[in-house]
Amino acid sequence: MAPSLIDNLHSGDPLYSADQVRELDRRAIVDEGISGAVLMKRAGRAAFEHACLTWPEVRTWVVLCGAGNNAGDGYVFAALAAQKQHSVTLYHLCPPDQLKGDAKAAADYALQESVPMRAFEPSLAPPTDAVLVDALLGTGLHGAVRPDYAAAIDWINRAALPVLALDLPSGLYASTGAAAQMAVEADQTVTFIGNKLGLVTGRGPALAGQVTLSDLQVPPQIYDQLPPVAQRVHLTQLLPLLPKRKADAHKGDFGHVMVVGGELGFGGAAILAAEAAAFSGAGLVSLTTRSEHVTAALVRRPELMALGVASGQELEPHLSRPSHLVIGPGLGRTPWSEQMLQQVLKSGQPLVLDADALNILAAGRLTLPQQGQWVLTPHPGEAARLLGIGTAEVQQDRPAAVVRLQQKFGGVVLLKGAGTLICDGTRTLVAGAANPGLATGGSGDILSGLIGGLMAQGLSPLDAAALGVCLHSEAAALAVEETGVAGLQASELLPYIRELMRP
Repeated sequence: MAPSLIDNLHSGDPLYSADQVRELDRRAIVDEGISGAVLMKRAGRAAFEHACLTWPEVRTWVVLCGAGNNAGDGYVFAALAAQKQHSVTLYHLCPPDQLKGDAKAAADYALQESVPMRAFEPSLAPPTDAVLVDALLGTGLHGAVRPDYAAAIDWINRAALPVLALDLPSGLYASTGAAAQMAVEADQTVTFIGNKLGLVTGRGPALAGQVTLSDLQVPPQIYDQLPPVAQRVHLTQLLPLLPKRKADAHKGDFGHVMVVGGELGFGGAAILAAEAAAFSGAGLVSLTTRSEHVTAALVRRPELMALGVASGQELEPHLSRPSHLVIGPGLGRTPWSEQMLQQVLKSGQPLVLDADALNILAAGRLTLPQQGQWVLTPHPGEAARLLGIGTAEVQQDRPAAVVRLQQKFGGVVLLKGAGTLICDGTRTLVAGAANPGLATGGSGDILSGLIGGLMAQGLSPLDAAALGVCLHSEAAALAVEETGVAGLQASELLPYIRELMRP
């Protein structure tokens, strides 16, 4: 199988941890001679200009400021609004005269522009026509949010007004995408210098809204020698990975995927995965399942080669036919299930392992071979079982969890959820956009079949995982545009996937 081609394409959007962004900030100040005060003024101006473009009719702003540099950005925003003769009010949780350094200078700038300021109180009533600007907590947040800040965050969320967050929503952890017990729910976020990993995974997409990056005009060289912790990849970058189809191509050129799964009562999951493999462009698709499901599979999709097997012994002679295997959708956790997985693991074929195949591995009764190519596609609950921890612990640090999974099981690991993470041991990718339409049974089965089909066409496990997630996510976005979020069925994604893959 071909090596990953992702690095030969556009490198994607770099994503940084909180510590890395602070290092970038330090480099801009120390190495490039850009003062912290200048960077703060650029941040406040970038946010104000973005706000005016986003809400062109708004002339009323309420800015909530904390105690650090994030507050300084808010004071600059307020000063610029006052200069434009907008109605602006600033509520502070730290008195301006107690601020230090650049934040204190920014507060003095706002005072010079006669910005009205007062201490925040939860009983304050916000204007009905305002946009709220969150400048409470920045990348330095660790641990729980203090009660006074939690009260301010709650006030923002209950106001039912548009919210602009500066750098990141207060209460969101920049490096992980987890959130404190209370976090701002923003409509827009303007983030500075480098995009934060936490904005695009976990709770980040739900809390940050639309994210816009301003590099504050820092020179490109400050990013040299500081590899990002992850990269975000997009469908338009990855579509060139699809193989070109020559006029004399035949089905054998595009691989043969076999989906193994569908214990009694779960046949639909395996059928969906097989359909997705077919819609991905795989040349041949087989479905090995309980014999009770064969008729349903052929009625629904006669192009499938459906085979009913009662045991692992029956399955074994058929495993030499496919080039790639997908196992797990609807597999169950019965003796039949374990026999199916045992034979698949012995086959030596490239694998996609999903759902109950992962749960059987987590139970420790079967193990992956020492060598081979595979993609594991756990959701957070399955990831927790594979690591022997709680689901909440996985979600508390998704980037660390996907790295731990890859170190433990090898291959490529894809941790599903808002801001899906993909790790191959040398890099972490973030792919796909958060879409609540995918919160429905069968959507994961579609994804596993899709990845298997892409691998069968010659893509590396990493490339197939990244492209599969992007196709899956974008197909959901298109479907939701037409039908709405509630009630989206997993099978409805299939025609959109094929449309997206069109040359």
